[in-house]
Amino acid sequence: MLRPSLLLIAALTIAISPTAAMAQHDHNGQAPKIKPPRIFLDKSPRVVAYQLQRLSNEQLLAIETDTGDPKFLPVFAAILSREGMSRSYRDQALADMVQTNGSTPVVELVQALQTLTEDTPSDPRTLRTLSEMLLAQPADSLQEQSELLLQMAKSERELLSSVGFAALLTLPNASLAWSLANQQGRETAALKAVSLIPSAEIRSGLHAAVMKFLDATDVKVRAAAIAALSAIPNGQQETFQRVAPLVSNDRLRAESVRTLLSIPASFRGEAAGRQIADQLLEIAEQTPAENRTEDSFLDSMQLVDELLVLFPRELAQAYRAKLREIAVRVIRVHTIEEEMRYDTPYFAVEAGRPVQVVLINDDLMPHNFVVTMPGALKEVADAGLEVGPQGGQNGKQYVPDSEKVLFATDMVPAFSQARLTFTAPTELGEYPYVCTFPRHWMRMYGVMVVVEDLDAWMKAPTEPKDPIGSNRSFVQAWTPQDFQDQLEQGLRGRSPQIGERIFVEATCAQCHKAGNSGVGNVGPELSGTFAKYKGQAQEVLREILDPSHRIDEKYAVHLILDVDGRTTSGLIVSQDKQQVAILEDPEAKEPKVIAKDDIEQMVKTSTSMMPKGLMDRFTKDEIFELLSFIQSIQQ
Repeated sequence: MLRPSLLLIAALTIAISPTAAMAQHDHNGQAPKIKPPRIFLDKSPRVVAYQLQRLSNEQLLAIETDTGDPKFLPVFAAILSREGMSRSYRDQALADMVQTNGSTPVVELVQALQTLTEDTPSDPRTLRTLSEMLLAQPADSLQEQSELLLQMAKSERELLSSVGFAALLTLPNASLAWSLANQQGRETAALKAVSLIPSAEIRSGLHAAVMKFLDATDVKVRAAAIAALSAIPNGQQETFQRVAPLVSNDRLRAESVRTLLSIPASFRGEAAGRQIADQLLEIAEQTPAENRTEDSFLDSMQLVDELLVLFPRELAQAYRAKLREIAVRVIRVHTIEEEMRYDTPYFAVEAGRPVQVVLINDDLMPHNFVVTMPGALKEVADAGLEVGPQGGQNGKQYVPDSEKVLFATDMVPAFSQARLTFTAPTELGEYPYVCTFPRHWMRMYGVMVVVEDLDAWMKAPTEPKDPIGSNRSFVQAWTPQDFQDQLEQGLRGRSPQIGERIFVEATCAQCHKAGNSGVGNVGPELSGTFAKYKGQAQEVLREILDPSHRIDEKYAVHLILDVDGRTTSGLIVSQDKQQVAILEDPEAKEPKVIAKDDIEQMVKTSTSMMPKGLMDRFTKDEIFELLSFIQSIQQ
């Protein structure tokens, strides 16, 4: 298993204060009520900050506060900006600051971002969260603070400047932002701001403005403009035509290739594609063998591979033969943060040919990549569960020693990657790949299609059958805002029977018990959910669509790095002064016990075990049915 360094663990930003990193649990895994710590808030700001820094997140949240007393502002500010805080706590802290100061969310968030970026290193996840909170504010609220945002955009710190520009670019008169960028020499910061803007519609409206920077004299500005175009969903045919010639520029090649990769094949042209392929293959031939595993090289070869679909079949085969002489075909598969799925639902390989799969884990949970025989996905996943963390095939965790496992990585820790090089099977067919970590197989899978002629298949790709039998396709990445002011009407006339069926089909029943459905040995029982949130359907819906918004302490995932470099993740069952008991596998009969003397670092995540996106393949009406079912079983 790859060993993440202590710096990496710290950078996960799931960490809590090192002085209180291990909150005590009783023997039932329940976190006892934290006694409110005694804090002297009438001291100097430095002394107050020192006291707060020494508190764990749980202790910080236990402080009894009063929005009518300004002395509690440092507490609210600490909660808003602390690493590892759930979004719900940040939202409440922001509301408390606004009430205490009589200010606005925009003002407080700008101040928080300025404070965070003054001290390095800052947690990138926290910075990203606060930036998202700022950019999610209503346009009129941002407009009211346009002067403050202008000052933010002028900051010498590029991250802060980019967030300021992103906010300004969402306003009706975006030209003011570009004018400021030109006047202040901040074109690069403004261009980097484009990808931060949450609205695809607003980003689309910036296409013409960004294209102008392709002719800039400063190579850094041109590179930033090329990168920004990859975040703009319209004008992609024009983008391809303008960016394609820039592949020949060695100072712009990396950004150009990445942006061209983001453009769908339907917007690419054969003539330009052939020119790009010739250039990249010539460069690849001159690249030393030791540099042919670098990301930039793999990007280039992936682009050539994708461009071959534009060529006539005979020509494509000639190019592919040349490509094979230079590099093994590489398929890069990313994990999607918090969604428990791969970003690649299927890919094709040519029978009997070498291939390399690179699994890039962008998630906080460990994952693996296991290729099985056709039809064997669930059987292999179930067998992997039996093998457990002790390891099966060649000692790999959760990988059974079975003839139905063809190829497999070990578990890949957070923010790490693994390469799996093999020769594709000679028998044509659809070979599932899956993460065999417990309960992941229900969402985290795909299909490797073995074909006779890869170029012929790429000309007319056929989507393989879903290996677990699901016939659902993506509907929408739902957010609570999509249901704003619709819940009362939407819940009328619903059928609990339909909702219960959806509860099972959406895999909720694998972890929760609700009425007569589900097992409930991982997540909380749902019969008291509406009572917990005082009958507020909007809050229950948020728990379904945004599970990391508010995390029950009992279900908070911890990561432990031991002195031997092994990483363990799971739920803390119990702990005392000598040891920690952690449940890695929800199905395990006994937890793993780790002596505290063997622990180098233990951190608590701000991410729920329940993945986001569970309802992305269901319609709005079906989500109303599910919500109605949960409402119908309340005790």
